[in-house]
Amino acid sequence: MQVRQTSIQGLIELTPRVFEDERGHFFESYNKPLFESLGLPMDFVQDNQSFSTKGVLRGLHMQNQPFAQGKLVRVISGQVLDIAVDLRPDSPTFGQYEAFLLDAKRANMAYIPEGFAHGFVALEDSVFSYKCTNVYNKAAESGIIWNDPDLNIDWGVANPIVSEKDKELKLFREVFPHIVV
Repeated sequence: MQVRQTSIQGLIELTPRVFEDERGHFFESYNKPLFESLGLPMDFVQDNQSFSTKGVLRGLHMQNQPFAQGKLVRVISGQVLDIAVDLRPDSPTFGQYEAFLLDAKRANMAYIPEGFAHGFVALEDSVFSYKCTNVYNKAAESGIIWNDPDLNIDWGVANPIVSEKDKELKLFREVFPHIVV
């Protein structure tokens, strides 16, 4: 498995070796010894899956403590632009984001540690899967609006389809009023 460290500590991209032949393909999506050697959590407690049509944008979502979640994310079919925003106030990359082009054909994945807001936009009809290190808790749910001017994320989509709930998320400055990016 190829491992790419990003510019944000703890945030990594993993690309497995895909074995293909006339019957289809096979790849290893999880390897405990490898993940342990990278310092990644081993205790995934919840798996989630969503389907999004082309142009759907979901996020930026996060879970507050004590229900913060690390996530191992990948696309089962389709392609998405995946975004992870560092919201760890003591991090040197606080307020910065990393973008991953997750593609079912490449089978690449991203590990997003606790303390990040996460979202994605479907570049084609896509099935998105994520393993979580903590269970979902509605009371701990939070997020930042996808088009926040301080974050200035280039989603690569002119008019995304966004849920009413996600349109109501707060601005970065509202979530972190005492911190300037």
